[in-house]
Amino acid sequence: MTGHKGSCHCGAIMFEIDAEIVEFTTCDCSLCAMRNAVMTRVHESQLTILQGDDRLTLYRWNTGVARHYFCRDCGIYIFHRKRAMPDHYGVNAFCLHDLDRSRIPVRATDGKDMTVATTGAQTHWPGPRVDPPAAG
Repeated sequence: MTGHKGSCHCGAIMFEIDAEIVEFTTCDCSLCAMRNAVMTRVHESQLTILQGDDRLTLYRWNTGVARHYFCRDCGIYIFHRKRAMPDHYGVNAFCLHDLDRSRIPVRATDGKDMTVATTGAQTHWPGPRVDPPAAG
């Protein structure tokens, strides 16, 4: 089944994904682990914000490549643009409505081994450290 609707907790942000959900993923990077994220991956063309794009707030950390979006009113993590696949979103499985999550397999993915840029890195962020490119 495609055409899954979802929202944040307060309903300020509503969205739809036009994709078959075949699996959920977890990630053990420091951010996903702390928010206990369970996600489904969709191509950027399969995610449509129906209302509330002005209520989205953005969080970027470390390399700044991944973009994590939250509702500025209720604080719920809704989706993020993926670092490893920048043309895809990871969508919070628990924001999707009318979906029997118990029937969808969950696969663990490795995030703790992604590189961390040394500048500004918190000590509790796992991952090999790399120096940022020199300013040119």
